[in-house]
Amino acid sequence: MSRPTADAVAVAEKLYLALSLLVRRLRQTRDESLSHPEISALVRLESAGPSTLTALAKLERISAQSLGATLNTLESRGLVRREPDAADGRQSVLSITAIGRNTLRARRSGRAAHIARALAARFTADELATLRAAAPLLERLADEL
Repeated sequence: MSRPTADAVAVAEKLYLALSLLVRRLRQTRDESLSHPEISALVRLESAGPSTLTALAKLERISAQSLGATLNTLESRGLVRREPDAADGRQSVLSITAIGRNTLRARRSGRAAHIARALAARFTADELATLRAAAPLLERLADEL
């Protein structure tokens, strides 16, 4: 891996501070019905599709044991479904249920509305365009970390 340029370091420091503050503020308004690990598992199942516990743990970069407890809770609440793996009967395939999808949709809607109110109140059209253009770059950065 190449050594970061001074510009990359400066941008990284500014992004770290800004994103830390943004995450902290969003957590202050969060819906307590789901924990961060539960949300993360649901989002991953929604985006990646049905998965085994081992594969999902690898994607989430946590131990299968830690994720197992989270998934058991989600399953007991009807947000995740567990079915036998057709290829390997010793494993189960996990998938998000309609209730799980609706829960994520409602959560995103609430969070997005909160952010949209702040954007509408304090940001110009040019600033909104800049943020819109930056969103895919931030997603790509998250994938690289």
